[in-house]
Amino acid sequence: MSKQNAPKPDPIYMTPACAQRLRAELKEILYKLRPEMANTAAWAASNGDRSENADYHYAKKKLRWFDGRIRFLSQRLEAAEIVDPIEQQTIAKGRVLFGCTVTIENEEGEEKVFSIVGADEFDGTRGYVSWTSPIGRALLGSSEGDVVSFKTPGGQSEIEITQVEYKTLE
Repeated sequence: MSKQNAPKPDPIYMTPACAQRLRAELKEILYKLRPEMANTAAWAASNGDRSENADYHYAKKKLRWFDGRIRFLSQRLEAAEIVDPIEQQTIAKGRVLFGCTVTIENEEGEEKVFSIVGADEFDGTRGYVSWTSPIGRALLGSSEGDVVSFKTPGGQSEIEITQVEYKTLE
């Protein structure tokens, strides 16, 4: 397949809170953790024979990990489209868009609350679902009162949207 026919990757959406967390992690690695590990590697190297020096090998391995994480975070933040949920409300017109917090009722009558977020911030324990997940994709574009269905490992599920709101996510 040629590059021109290759599928376009999904955009990298994230909330301002996620971007702030990633920037803080990048800053900590760049200015604290990596320099500390570089000092550890220099100290370990000064202990003599590096071929059997576990401290040196650990420090070098950790430095490579930090370098990879720095590259990942830098590229991710550079390519990210930061979407403020509050600003989304002005264009949503009652529909579910990225950053929306949705209250649903499942087939058993249980009420659950989900916030539609980016891949870097999903967290099932907080009800944060990625916009690329099956439930996230099913909810996008729908409105209060709609019944949407999506595929789960257990089969097809249906949920009813009972509330759509836009609020700051943390």
